[in-house]
Parts: sequence; structure tokens; C-alpha cells
Amino acid sequence: MNGIHDMGGMHGFGQVSVEANEPMFHASWERRVLGICYQLIGFGWANVDAFRHAIERIEPVAYLSVGYYGRWLMAAERLSIEAGLLEPGDVDARIDGRAVATPASLPSPRHTPQPGFVRTLDQPPRFNVGQAVRPRVVSPSGHTRLPRYVTGRRGVVHRIQPPCVFPDSNARGNGENPQHLYNVRFEAKELWGPDAEAGTALHIDLFEPYLEAV
Repeated sequence: MNGIHDMGGMHGFGQVSVEANEPMFHASWERRVLGICYQLIGFGWANVDAFRHAIERIEPVAYLSVGYYGRWLMAAERLSIEAGLLEPGDVDARIDGRAVATPASLPSPRHTPQPGFVRTLDQPPRFNVGQAVRPRVVSPSGHTRLPRYVTGRRGVVHRIQPPCVFPDSNARGNGENPQHLYNVRFEAKELWGPDAEAGTALHIDLFEPYLEAV
């Protein structure tokens, strides 16, 4: 999903400000939002990939303006509505002091939480260490962990990681669909052109369906 969240390689956002002695939370509500999101995922109302995709679906201006935990809060509200825990407009009604209907019972969770993300596969990996690969140029409509700035760029498989849950499938509720995972090394000049810092490279973990042989 190509959206404002995929900022790798983008220009124009200014200098990154580093806050000295930054606290873990800047306000008490941020602490509560963290707990809400952990509950949504921990009890199976959503999974972490669906949570990331909910953040990605935030309207661009809001995404840039509400802050880190503001995005988490908006994602939690969206996921709660999609899971049937809230009705659209419930949160605004409560903010305005209006009563909302309380369901007699909660719907069943959508997911059965499974520990970790590493899985097993019977088929061997398609690519080998040292093999040249290229991430496919795609514009997926849903969630993906493929950074836009590496698509179409040549890299080399540096390491074969254990198979893992495939986020693109898991975010849509279509099952874990485990896939082989590769750590791919990209030379900086391949990504950023001749002005890139000499002698530097970037390593990115990429799933097998993202890649094609060069």
C-alpha cells in the first residue's frame, strides 16, 4: 500500500528533532492507548499486521498531524469498529456526553493469537545466499512490508532468515500464509544514486513473494 506512511527516501520533512531526556509518554492518555492496543491484539480482536494496516489507512493530513500515539488511537478505534466492539460514531458521542447503546454481549474475537512470528515450511527457499535479486515493482492495495524505495533495485541475498508469517495476508484476515524471508543487501548508490555516501549499504528483510531473480 503506497501511502504517506511509506516515507523512506522522501524529501521535504525537515530536520528530525531529538528531545533530550524524552519521557516514554508525554501525556497519561498515551499510556492508556498503548494498553488498549495491547488488549485488542492480545485477545484476538486484531493482529499486529492488521494494526499496522489500520494506521496506514489514516487520512494523510491526520497521519502527519496527530502524532505517534494519536495514530495508535485512531487505529484502535477503526479496529474496534471493524471487530464489532464499537459502532461508528460511538467515540464522538461519548466525547459529546451523549449515551450510546451497550451491546448485550461482545462478538467473538477474529483471531486466535499465536506466539511469535517464526514458522516452518516444507518447500526449500527459492533464492540462495549471494544470489542477485530485485524487488518487484508493485502498488498493492492492502498492507505490505515492501518499502517502495527498494522496488526495482538490484540487491544480493545476504542471509536466509527463518520462514515467518506473511504480513500481506495476515493483515487482511486471510491467514498466516508463512513465506521464506531473506536479508537482502543493497548498495547505497543503487538506491540513492551517485550522491550516496561511498562504501555504505542497506540491509532489508524481504519476503520471497516480493522478489524476482536478476
